Amino acid sequence: MSAQKKVAFYTLGCKLNFSETSTIARNFQNEGFERVEFEEIADIYVINTCSVTDNADKRFKSIVKSALKKNENAFLIAIGCYAQLKPEELAAVDGVDLVLGATEKFKVTDYINDLSKNDMGEVHSCEIEDADFYVGSYSIGDRTRAFLKVQDGCDYKCTYCTIPLARGISRSDTLQNVLNNAKEISDKGIKEIVLTGVNIGDYGKGEFGNKKHEHTFFELVQALDKVDGIHRLRISSIEPNLLKNETIDFVASSNSFVPHFHIPLQSGSDVLLKLMKRRYMSKVYTDRVSQIKAAMPNACIGVDVIVGFPGETDELFLETYNYLNELDISYLHVFTYSERPNTEAVEMDGVVPKNKRAKRSKMLRGLSVKKRRAFYESQIGNTLTVLFESENKEGYIHGFTENYVKVKTPWNPELVNTLQKVTLTEIDEDGLVRFNFIAKQASA
Repeated sequence: MSAQKKVAFYTLGCKLNFSETSTIARNFQNEGFERVEFEEIADIYVINTCSVTDNADKRFKSIVKSALKKNENAFLIAIGCYAQLKPEELAAVDGVDLVLGATEKFKVTDYINDLSKNDMGEVHSCEIEDADFYVGSYSIGDRTRAFLKVQDGCDYKCTYCTIPLARGISRSDTLQNVLNNAKEISDKGIKEIVLTGVNIGDYGKGEFGNKKHEHTFFELVQALDKVDGIHRLRISSIEPNLLKNETIDFVASSNSFVPHFHIPLQSGSDVLLKLMKRRYMSKVYTDRVSQIKAAMPNACIGVDVIVGFPGETDELFLETYNYLNELDISYLHVFTYSERPNTEAVEMDGVVPKNKRAKRSKMLRGLSVKKRRAFYESQIGNTLTVLFESENKEGYIHGFTENYVKVKTPWNPELVNTLQKVTLTEIDEDGLVRFNFIAKQASA
């Protein structure tokens, strides 16, 4: 059945979703399917969903429509977080044939015996308590960077979050398997690996929900630093209470780990952090930023923040704004709070009107632009290493320094997937940085 059949994928959401889509795509290819781009005509379209924002929920229907426009007889499969949380809802979307939950998505090819269209989507989803085993994955798409999943699920009970309901308990890959995957990635000529998971600082909890840590996140970092052939390792996102001084100090002197941290804050107000059931107060966050900057003055620090959480008064929002304005950080990812079913926050008083949420979000996005600009300006004159990406964007090639400054230079295919020493010279009008090569030669 699979001979010459074409399959295409669309991924919504986080780096973790991208790593899982990539692994599932390789499973299809191993079964004899041909992978094509989502824009092309395919026999099967797989949509990996997300439920972190309202927007991701709404986009699902338009993605289904665009797939059916290409091939009205295509077999449509929904997987991912939204598929676990609202399987019946997705199954009812016109054109969807199969919906697979958290444990079933990695066995998707087992469910495809017949590609005939269904009147109603068929659902195979587990109780989330059954998602207690671990499936390793990594993404290979852009030649220069791979997302390597090391952990899944979360044991935290943040009051706004549905991820534990969608992905289950915290569980991790074995240390040896992570190292094997990292070696496999570097053997393919990929220069940078981004570590990803739901709560990667909690790395080490056993496969079957064993609360004992087999290894710590710090031990994982130490072991990965010894893998031959990896040029760069980047920590994607780590909770402030789980980012220990030993890890910060190790990154500062490591062979491969780069000086870039992404640390969720969510609010600069301790009142709201308590309502969110976060596991730290703002003082801990301030301390993490100080520790990083003391060890690595040029480190880039990204911050997740939520605006419009129930109970966020004008005063409490300004507390967050002023806190972030004074903090030595490099950019913000701003999330506008949206009500999620089956969370504590949805029952809370003090609902912030949508127009106020939008206004606050705009203010913080403006602050992010200012912070990124100031960080880039602080790097002008520094000599750094750029990893160049593979796309020709309007006659330019882009790349990132180890500390996540985005640079540009006129397109040159010989630079793709190479590391080059450069001196940053000026910020262009589009906000990207120009540079001079120290020695212009490709190191493949």
